[in-house]
Amino acid sequence: MMGATYATKKAMKESVGTAPKFVETSMFGAEFKGDGNYVVVGPDAYRNRKWYAEVTVKDGLIAKVK
Repeated sequence: MMGATYATKKAMKESVGTAPKFVETSMFGAEFKGDGNYVVVGPDAYRNRKWYAEVTVKDGLIAKVK
């Protein structure tokens, strides 16, 4: 699971078509590997977990948020 730097899930949904803004949270190495499906938490992965989302990244851009 990675952190997303969007204030709300709605804001992340509105950013479809742009490059994702993720924060790596794993101490075992980078989780973001490019295109694929990711689970993210926001607005702050460490202190404020208000929402979760599944994000699809295609061609380096956010393609879908659910």
